[in-house]
Amino acid sequence: MARPTETGYTGIHVHFDGQPSSKLPLLLAAFQYKFARDAEVMARHLVDDVVIGWDELGTDLLDNAPPEITEALTGGQQWPSRTMDHLITTDGSPPVRMTVTEHSAADQDIQWGYILRPHGIEVLPVPHTGAGPVVGWDTDPRTVFSEDPGHWTSPASAPVVVPLRAARPPRTAPATTAEKPRPSARR
Repeated sequence: MARPTETGYTGIHVHFDGQPSSKLPLLLAAFQYKFARDAEVMARHLVDDVVIGWDELGTDLLDNAPPEITEALTGGQQWPSRTMDHLITTDGSPPVRMTVTEHSAADQDIQWGYILRPHGIEVLPVPHTGAGPVVGWDTDPRTVFSEDPGHWTSPASAPVVVPLRAARPPRTAPATTAEKPRPSARR
């Protein structure tokens, strides 16, 4: 989880379940409901205010979300966000902050990075060079995201997404009914 910098990004390690299919819906709903559409407040909570790192991001990030969003994302389950404040080092020294930057991400056990930008979430498979696709903040959190970065063709394009619920098919006339000719607009 990261915030942009002039040269790239700086962030904090999130240990459990970083796949886009689980992380993007949670982050989108958190932005839209818990953080009242304020990316700076969200980045402060998720990146700046964490001492060591995140063990897991939980359903407390869905506070203020409508019940149908929470149900769609969690199936009714609840679990808390947990930080890694409980870590103990082998030599007894205090644990250090698990900072992630564009220079250190490839050397850490990280598969995905999420940069909280003012216009959306930039998604980076790690290791990765260059920019990743940005998922706009207005994206429906119930959207299903692919885990295959091959579907994410350029920084300007959003990931290939499939609506969670299929759209209702358009109504069509029965095959045996002929279409009536339209009246001409001329007189």
